[in-house]
Amino acid sequence: QVQVVESGGGLVQAGGSLRLSCSASGRIFRINTMEWYRQAPGKQRELVATITTGSYTNYADSVKGRFTISRDNAKNTVYLQMNSLKPEDTAVYYCRVTVRRDYWGQGTQVTVSS
Repeated sequence: QVQVVESGGGLVQAGGSLRLSCSASGRIFRINTMEWYRQAPGKQRELVATITTGSYTNYADSVKGRFTISRDNAKNTVYLQMNSLKPEDTAVYYCRVTVRRDYWGQGTQVTVSS
């Protein structure tokens, strides 16, 4: 089994920054794709950022230029640096890790006040 735990969420004013972390543990040989999703109240979960084994990255248009995804393979950890936060970034942020199958974390709340 693989456990995935996110951390780093919180309350921040518009224009501020937060750094989310997601660590995977358990029976892991190699982590393939690592991704961040978010789900705002009343909305569908959406993909925010992706990073592959080779560190190729991709971002949703709404966060390009403001968010940066990175990973530390030695620690089985993925990060999401979020700058210039906007109220519309308010959501629960989830991490998805692909090992032999997908594993999800429990989510961490990010609230951006105007």
